[in-house]
Amino acid sequence: MFKVKCSTPSPYLGLKERNKRTVSIVICSGAQCLDIAGPAEVFSFANKQMADFGYGENQLYNIEFLAASKEPKEISTGLKVHPDKSFEEAGSIHTLLVGGGTAKSCLDLTNDSQFLEWLKVKAKEVERIGVSGSGTLVLAKAGVLSGHRATTHEKYIGDLKKYKDIEVDDKAIFVRDKKIYSSVGRSAGIDLALAMVEEDFGRKLALLVAREMILYLKRDGDQSQYSSYLQAQLKNNRFSPLLEWINLNLEQSLSVDFLAKKQAMSPRNFSRCFTSEIGVTPARYLEQVRVEKACQLILEAGISQDVVATQCGFSSQEQMRRAFLRQKGILPSKYRKQFA
Repeated sequence: MFKVKCSTPSPYLGLKERNKRTVSIVICSGAQCLDIAGPAEVFSFANKQMADFGYGENQLYNIEFLAASKEPKEISTGLKVHPDKSFEEAGSIHTLLVGGGTAKSCLDLTNDSQFLEWLKVKAKEVERIGVSGSGTLVLAKAGVLSGHRATTHEKYIGDLKKYKDIEVDDKAIFVRDKKIYSSVGRSAGIDLALAMVEEDFGRKLALLVAREMILYLKRDGDQSQYSSYLQAQLKNNRFSPLLEWINLNLEQSLSVDFLAKKQAMSPRNFSRCFTSEIGVTPARYLEQVRVEKACQLILEAGISQDVVATQCGFSSQEQMRRAFLRQKGILPSKYRKQFA
C-alpha cells in the first residue's frame, strides 16, 4: 500500500478544526455497483490518506447510504447493501450522490413522487449533488437539472435530450455546472468523486487517492467518454487486429502504404475501406490516437514534450503541437498546466 511519509509539516494542517462533510449515497434495488462503490471508495481513501498524515480515521468525510427503507437492497452484482438511514431520517448533507441502475430501478425512482419531492428539497439544501448514468434521468424528472448543463451514459443521451431545458453534453465523462455534477456512470463516477475531493482539499490529495486506488490516469471532465481506439473497435471486426497493432506501435512511422501492406490491401482500397468502416481516414485516426496517448504521457511527471512526441510517433514537437491544436484546441503546454 502506498504510504505518504511526511518529514515536513503536512499541507493539510488545520483539518481537525474543519467540519466533516457528510456524503450521502442513494441506493435502490438494481443500482449499479460501481456507481455506489466507486465514489464511496474515493472518499474512504481520502479519509485513510489523511490518517497517514496523523489526523486519525474519517476526518474528512462521513459516508452514509440512504434508501426508501432500511431493508437490504440487492444491487446489480447481486450484492446486498444495508442502508444506514431512510430518506426521511437523513440529516444535514454536504454531498448527495444518486447513482444509475437498471431500467426498472430508474423507472421506480422516476415514478416515486415521494422520493422526487424529497430530492427537490434536498437539491436546494445540499452544497452539491452528483449523479451517474441513468440516475441523471431521475434528477431530470425531478426538475433538478432544469437550466443546467449535464451528461449521462450514451444509452440515455436520447432520453436526456427530451428535456429541452437541459443542455446535454454527449461527449464528456463528467460535467460540473455550478453545484451539480453529472457523469456517464460506471468508472466515471470515480473521476467525478476525485474531482470533488480536489475541490474540497486540493489536487495533491486527489492525486494521492488516485494513486492509492491504482488508477492509470486521473481523468478530468472534458475528456471524451471513449477513446478513438475503443470507438473504432466497437464499429467493426475487420480492422480490429490492425487497430490493436497500431495502438501498440504508435512510436513507429506508420504510413498508409505500410498499413495497407500489413492488411494485404492496395493503398487506395485500404484507405477507402478504412474510412468507410472506421469513419475517419487512416491519417486522421493515427493523429487522434497519438494525441490521446500524448495526453496520458504529458501528465506524467518528469517526461519532456520531446520524449512524449517520440513515444507517440510524432516526427517533432512542432508536429505534436499542431496535432494538439487540431484535436484539442490547445497546445500541449497549456494542457499540462490545466490538468497537471
